[in-house]
Amino acid sequence: MSEPEDAAEQIAGLLDGIVRRQRRAGRESFGESVTHGQFRVLRTLDHAGRALRLSELAAQLGIVPRSATSVVDDLEAAGLVARQPDPDDRRATLVDLTPDGLKILSTLREKRRAVMADQLARLTPEEQQTLANLLQRLAGN
Repeated sequence: MSEPEDAAEQIAGLLDGIVRRQRRAGRESFGESVTHGQFRVLRTLDHAGRALRLSELAAQLGIVPRSATSVVDDLEAAGLVARQPDPDDRRATLVDLTPDGLKILSTLREKRRAVMADQLARLTPEEQQTLANLLQRLAGN
């Protein structure tokens, strides 16, 4: 293996470990009540700032509509999202966060932030900014 491939594998492994810690922190916060997929739905609805059609939600998540329907079913049963008819298309259904969904999302985000802040405390403020800049470049933002 060449050195760039070794570096790529090492970086991929390190990033995987960081993501696993973030997910574990979420599970510890809520037990098994909110999965990573459910968190993604809640976060996507929050970022949209409005109710979304199931098809829009699925597209934004990069999943098939049937999968989105299953996740929304579970979130609705837990009282974290609510469905409503689309006033512009009676065949479509809109999904939006409930107050409980917003509360859990806020709590989970804070827990994830705290876990990341704990990890980042090992770095100087300058190193943290360098890491953020490099990750933004890699993310293409």
